[in-house]
Amino acid sequence: QYGIVLDAGSSHTAMFIYKWPADKENDTGVVSEHSMCDVEGPGISSYSSNPPAAGTSLVHCLNQGLRDVPKEKQAGTPLYLGATAGMRLLNIANPQASDAVLSAVEATLKSYPFNFRGAKILSGEEEGVFGWVTANYLLENFIKRGWLGEWIQPQKKTLGALDFGGASTQITFESRDTIEDPRNEVMLKLYGQVYKVYTHSFLCYGRDQVLKRLLSKLLQAESYQATVPHPCWPTGYHKSLSLSSVYDSPCTEKERPSLALNTTVTVVGTGNGSLCALHINKLFDFTTCSFSHCSFDGIFQPEVSGNFIAFSAFFYTVDFIQTVMGRSVHLPSDLKDAAEAICATSWSELLQKAPKLEKRLADYCAVSIFVYLLTTKGYNFNNHSFPNIAFQKKAGETSIGWALGYMLNLTNMIPAEKPSSHKSMLYNYWVILILLFVVTTLTSLVTAICLLRRSKSLTI
Repeated sequence: QYGIVLDAGSSHTAMFIYKWPADKENDTGVVSEHSMCDVEGPGISSYSSNPPAAGTSLVHCLNQGLRDVPKEKQAGTPLYLGATAGMRLLNIANPQASDAVLSAVEATLKSYPFNFRGAKILSGEEEGVFGWVTANYLLENFIKRGWLGEWIQPQKKTLGALDFGGASTQITFESRDTIEDPRNEVMLKLYGQVYKVYTHSFLCYGRDQVLKRLLSKLLQAESYQATVPHPCWPTGYHKSLSLSSVYDSPCTEKERPSLALNTTVTVVGTGNGSLCALHINKLFDFTTCSFSHCSFDGIFQPEVSGNFIAFSAFFYTVDFIQTVMGRSVHLPSDLKDAAEAICATSWSELLQKAPKLEKRLADYCAVSIFVYLLTTKGYNFNNHSFPNIAFQKKAGETSIGWALGYMLNLTNMIPAEKPSSHKSMLYNYWVILILLFVVTTLTSLVTAICLLRRSKSLTI
C-alpha cells in the first residue's frame, strides 16, 4: 500500500511517498520512503497575493506521484498536506489569504485520483510530536518484530527530536520530570505504552525568520543608514535590500521603521564572529522565567536527558561544517570554533569551497552561531549532553521529519494497544520451517538406524 504526505514548509514544499506491504497489519518498521519530490519555488505561504499559483506549484510533484504509485493503487492511496510555520505566520498576518491559499491547494489535490484526506495547518506542538514519533518509529524504539515474528517491546529509551525549519524550531523529548506548564505536556499511548512527552515550538526561530530578525536589529542599530555593516556576512560580500523584504513578516513587523518600505539599503559583510554572536544573542530573552527553569523567552523546559536526533536545518548546518569546513563536531566548543572559522572566511574563499551552495553561503556564519547558542544557552546542552545529539537527515533510507509520523497517526497505523494478538506471516513461515526441520531430522535418524541394523544383520 502507499501513502502520500506533502510537507508544506515555510521555505519550500516536499512530497513524500511511503509504502508498506499490503498483507501486513500495523507491522512496525516496514513503512519506508518509496520516493520523494522537492516542489520547485518557495513555500505555499509566499503565494498569498496569488493563491491559485500555490496549487499550480504542486503539479510537477503530483504528476511524479502518478508515475510512482501504480495506477490500480491510486484510488486507495491516502493523500495529505500539512502546512507548518510559514502558514502559521500567514494565518496570523492575514487569515483570509491563508484560507485562500489552502483552498487553492485543496482544489489541485482533489483533481488527482488519490484518496485526498485534507490539507491543514499543523500547530507547532503537532509538528514537534509527529517529528518525535517519526524518529522513534523508524529506529524501532516503540516496538519491533522478533525473529520469530512476535512483537517485542525493546528495552530502549526513546530519542528526543530537534527540528529546525524555516520559520520555527521544535524540541520534543520524553521526560520523567514534572512538566510545570501543561501546554508543553503531551501524553501518548503507543503499542500499550504510555509516553509523557515535553514539546515546544518556537515560532520566529526558524532559519529564515532568524536571519530577517537579525537584519532588522542591525538596520535598527545603524539607524537605517544607506550602508549597513553586517558582522555575520563574510568580507567581500554585499547586497542591496529593500526594507519590505525584511519587514514583510509578523516576526519583524513590530520593529518596522517609519521609513517607506521601498527604501533600499546596502548591507556589507564584515566577517566578525564575536560581534555576530553578540547580535544573535539579543534575539533570545534569557532573563524572563516564572518556572523553576526555562529555555528562553520565559518558556518552561525540563532538563534535557537521553539521546537526541537533530534534523532539517540542524543537519544541513553541521553537515556544512563537517564536509565543507572539514571540522568535526563533538562538543559545544567544536561548534563554536567552527562557526567562528566560517565567519572569518572571506566570500571568495567560501565560494571556492562550496560553489554549489552560493544561494545560502553568506548565512552559514550566522546560522552556525545561532545553532550553537540555541543548543547550549537555549536548550541547555552541555559537554556531557551535547555528544548525545546525532545530526541526521535520514534513518535508514527514510527522511526524518514530521511527515511520516503525521501519516502514521492519521491512518491509525500505530495502535494505542500492543497488538499481541496479531500473528505475522513471518511467524507462520517459521513454524512450518521448524516442523520441516524436525520431520527431516527424525526421518534422517530413522533411516540411519535402519541402515545400521541392516548392516549389522548382514555382518552376522
